[in-house]
Amino acid sequence: MHSLTQPEIEAILAVPDRTTWLGRRDHSLLLLAVQTGLRVSEVISLDRDAIHLGRGAHVRCVGKRRKERCAPLTTYARNALQGWIKEPPRHGAPALFPNVHSGGRLSADSVQSLLAKYAQVASATCPSLASERVTPHVLRHTAAMELLQAGVDCSAIALWLGHESFETTQAYLHAHIALKEAALARR
Repeated sequence: MHSLTQPEIEAILAVPDRTTWLGRRDHSLLLLAVQTGLRVSEVISLDRDAIHLGRGAHVRCVGKRRKERCAPLTTYARNALQGWIKEPPRHGAPALFPNVHSGGRLSADSVQSLLAKYAQVASATCPSLASERVTPHVLRHTAAMELLQAGVDCSAIALWLGHESFETTQAYLHAHIALKEAALARR
């Protein structure tokens, strides 16, 4: 399973032009996705009221099998989303990340397309991205790997990601160990 490095994440997040509505939307969407590990279907189904920015800032989503869960937000994500929430809703629509035309929800293909576009542009400043296929699932995997590297227990990561089974999360642990073994072999 592939995940992004911190420089790769930063390079992608630096691409959207935050002086425009579209750039602010895309930056907020990508930041939320990589920080929370939400599935693309969960991100695009979020309404504005799913974001809670007060004490204990978090996002509440409905995942697979209609299970509700919360993912905490970092200060950086909280600040970005606070700015994004202040944007007037498109056509009065409740979608957190609306499309430009009708204010309706983005499709999973739209998110994949914008992510691929930003990753390709980011490869100019971060060459390691040129050989990577960056998908919304890679952002999810990156969030899990970041949590694992921070010392978060696999059972907590399973809850965070909304995994039905602990075995699903075990794949991240095996990937983490494989990365460490590869690093040791290079010494």
